[in-house]
Amino acid sequence: MPATKDRAGRNRAASRPSRPFTLWREVLTAYAAPALTAGTAAVVTGQRDLAVAACTSIAGTSAVVAFLVGTWLRHGGQPRRWTTATPRAALTAALVITAAGAAAVMGWSTAQWLPAHTPLPATPWLERLRIDLPVSAALATAIVTLRWRSTTTASPA
Repeated sequence: MPATKDRAGRNRAASRPSRPFTLWREVLTAYAAPALTAGTAAVVTGQRDLAVAACTSIAGTSAVVAFLVGTWLRHGGQPRRWTTATPRAALTAALVITAAGAAAVMGWSTAQWLPAHTPLPATPWLERLRIDLPVSAALATAIVTLRWRSTTTASPA
């Protein structure tokens, strides 16, 4: 029997509502995904410092940023009107730039401040913060924002 296209099946899948935005699930995913991918890359390439960073600065930053951005977007169950009315790409870009900028300042400040004001010497893991924090923050913010927007509907203006 020849194969036929199931147009009704595709329409049902497209009209099916997405899973609701659940903050704890987003935070858990934001920790696990980068920890597993960076950890795997560390094992494959033999980079011991990347293996440590995978579970600490990379995944930790992702989880914290996912929690903060997700909490801010939910705004107590009532999203801010402008976050649902702003185009998805513009909202995502604005939040990514803000989160990555804040994380870059934090990473740079930490890498500079800790060795200067504590007995902690300047080490390679401190230097990693300058890259790990903003990249992790940008990815987590983009994913959480896009995921959140896929579960909300734009309110009429």
